[in-house]
Amino acid sequence: MFIINITYRTELEKIDQFLNEHIAFLNEQYELGNFLASGRKIPRTGGIILSNVDSKLELEKIIEKDPFKSNELANYELIEFVPSKTCDELNFLTK
Repeated sequence: MFIINITYRTELEKIDQFLNEHIAFLNEQYELGNFLASGRKIPRTGGIILSNVDSKLELEKIIEKDPFKSNELANYELIEFVPSKTCDELNFLTK
């Protein structure tokens, strides 16, 4: 499992120009089962994605499709972790 920490490299006006394409990318990844949760940071300096993709290499290939990445609008930090404890609703993450 990975936390994807996205940090914008440019002004929000430029980010907003690609926001609909980014949302389409997210929707596709949710449909494929690759992403579990996502949202913007407060203050709005980037976003966070929770991914259940097993391989860092596979996840890097997926991220290359993100318009924020392909247009060099953001940096991506991949943090791998193994969930060992969750609330009842998220027990599936520890299997």
